Amino acid sequence: MGMPRCDQLYLDGGWRLPAKPVAAIPIVSPSTEEVIGSVARGSALDVDIAVAAARSAFASFSTTSPTERINLLKRILALLEERFDDLADAIGHEMGSAVAFVRASHVPFGLAHIRAAIEVLETYSFIKKQGTTAIAKEAIGVCGLITPWNWPLYQITAKISPALAAGCTIVLKPSELSPFSAHLFAQIMHDAGTPPGVFNMVTGTGEAVGAALASHVDVDMISITGSTRAGVLVAQAAAPTVKRVTQELGGKSPNILLDDADFARVVPLGVAAAFRNVGQSCSAPTRMIVPAGRLSQIEELARTVAAQMTVGDPFDKATVLGPVANPAQFDKVQAMIGLGIAEGAKLVCGGPGRPEGLSKGYFVKPTIFSEVHPGMRIAQEEIFGPVLCLVPYEDEHEAIRIANDTVYGLGAHIQSSDLDQARRVAGKIRAGQVHINHPAWDGFAPFGGYKQSGNGREYGVFGLEEYLETKAILGYFPA
Repeated sequence: MGMPRCDQLYLDGGWRLPAKPVAAIPIVSPSTEEVIGSVARGSALDVDIAVAAARSAFASFSTTSPTERINLLKRILALLEERFDDLADAIGHEMGSAVAFVRASHVPFGLAHIRAAIEVLETYSFIKKQGTTAIAKEAIGVCGLITPWNWPLYQITAKISPALAAGCTIVLKPSELSPFSAHLFAQIMHDAGTPPGVFNMVTGTGEAVGAALASHVDVDMISITGSTRAGVLVAQAAAPTVKRVTQELGGKSPNILLDDADFARVVPLGVAAAFRNVGQSCSAPTRMIVPAGRLSQIEELARTVAAQMTVGDPFDKATVLGPVANPAQFDKVQAMIGLGIAEGAKLVCGGPGRPEGLSKGYFVKPTIFSEVHPGMRIAQEEIFGPVLCLVPYEDEHEAIRIANDTVYGLGAHIQSSDLDQARRVAGKIRAGQVHINHPAWDGFAPFGGYKQSGNGREYGVFGLEEYLETKAILGYFPA
């Protein structure tokens, strides 16, 4: 298919041109560096229209039954499944993800959030009895949802699903860097019969649209996934109106290989996890914390895995890693690779520049550094590209200290053949989600961060409750 036209905003049940006739934002293919489309540049005026529509729709939508909301979510899910190929194609074009990875992860995991919301809603009790008191859970109101470019559909459904399940109305601001999948999603919301005003979408920049949403007096809640810097700006803008702010922000997640781990198994899995989505995941385990005495063995295992990762055209089925998603990210990743070399880290593989044979596009060599000291910037700062740091440790105590030595606390991984030992270490890690021995993804497990990785949780019942207020009604039940 051709890419969807993105010159309009979705407001109050229909497509409209922005209130201000200003130049659209060009969309550049990360694979070819050519302009492949444009997206409407919304403004604070469009946010006002969207919020007014959402406010007007809230009174009726918040009183719909859970069954009505389940049926709406089921219609949305059916249309997402029907348009799977179009969504996968859009993500491949807008951010350069390898088509095999998009079809295995981006779209299926996005659909999984809708399924999880349906399942939670089928059994969730909005009124609980506590003696003679009723504890009521009610929709918080109009929600501004700000989503990033790196997992475009996945992050939209992670927020939209629980917001709809709760009975909230929505203004979505998707990333202007990956808008094709967001436009397809907005059309699905329309075609699913979402009542006018319940879902609205305003595209544009964070400075214009995101800031207007965050500061808007009629927005009750902001949920943002993005950089820690962006999360701070949103929280500051939201503070004067005392709205709820949930943030899923940056990370520098550790992967601790305890000395009894099966290195031949877990090192390849760890490299793959770090480089998943070309390293553009906030929870990517980009610090592999390894026994100092096994460092050379781990380097060799990691180098072998990286060498087998084909970098190239995202629409070639053999491609494992496409390009990073945009020029700003490419420049940042290249600068950080140069910094790692300057800091004295040992370059195991990869390095600066594009891979051999690729003269254009934002392609990065899969890069692994070893002998990385915890104080190095490459060990502290989120790189958001295919760059892995091997950090040696002498004993378990030091491994835990290194793992926690970061301003972030989003994800963490632990590898051990002794489950009791792994559990003990997991209890000492300051992070919102810990994975032991590369388990399967769990769409109901709460996801969010400690420290500067954010506030609040997404997924499953925890995600639903972020969009609910709590009301105590004393004397509701007879004594």
